[in-house]
Amino acid sequence: MKSIFLKGLFIISIFLMHNCKAQSASVNEYITFYNGVVPKLNTVAANKTQFYGQNFSEFYSELLSKNVNVVDLGYGSKTDTGTKNYILRLYFCDSNMDKPAFDNKFQIPVIWITFENEIPPQIKSMVLQYHGEWNDTFVQFFSNMKIEKIKFIGLNGYNSNNWSAK
Repeated sequence: MKSIFLKGLFIISIFLMHNCKAQSASVNEYITFYNGVVPKLNTVAANKTQFYGQNFSEFYSELLSKNVNVVDLGYGSKTDTGTKNYILRLYFCDSNMDKPAFDNKFQIPVIWITFENEIPPQIKSMVLQYHGEWNDTFVQFFSNMKIEKIKFIGLNGYNSNNWSAK
């Protein structure tokens, strides 16, 4: 009886160690991702005002020149109660990658772009159609929209308590 208990305990501990190790690998993958993309974003953030009043296509070209790849997008209004959408949110990691970040309360790099004019209403159906995944259709859709301001969020260190935008 004692032997079965010890074998069971051994199997459970191996299982738990494997699960913890798997979680650590995904945390390490996120940290590697974060430490790879954030320095690139910081170089763009340092010069963000040069894109104010410019077409989105110019800003997007700058991201591509720094090897920053947009993965997902979101949109929103300027205020909590607003009904018109002016803000484009660009994300650089997919939901599989950001799970360890959420689980560990790590920062997630995001760019919020506020446009001078309202984002056309078809953005809603486009995001649904493409499941919020960034693609060339979105690049073309936003290309001639003029940028009013840009906020870089989540660039203060993956485990930093400083959540201020740049």
